[in-house]
Amino acid sequence: MIIYNEMVHDTHILTHIRLWLGDSIGRWEGDTLVVETTNFTDKTRFHGSGENLKVIERFTRIDDQTIRHRSTVEDPSTWERPWTGEYPWRASREPICEYACHEGNYALPTVLSGARLADR
Repeated sequence: MIIYNEMVHDTHILTHIRLWLGDSIGRWEGDTLVVETTNFTDKTRFHGSGENLKVIERFTRIDDQTIRHRSTVEDPSTWERPWTGEYPWRASREPICEYACHEGNYALPTVLSGARLADR
């Protein structure tokens, strides 16, 4: 199973292969997909974390248009206790657009002038 995130092309692969984003193992608990990720490298550095980082994500369908994503993050070498965040993933009928960094933004004036022309 793969969970693809539009933002910076993060791809969460649930497999046994060690990745820079850690090793993820998924299981079902009732109607909730639970994904536990460990074995991060020292390159991860999520909010100052280290190789002891562990992330548990829970994906639960709330209704036909919404999945609740809840993440619990822990790293005893970084934080005193685990912390949790939660937000809804709402379905969209809009196309998924490529996320790309534009260092320098050399084309930005032309892009914006074209957009302004289209607005008129």
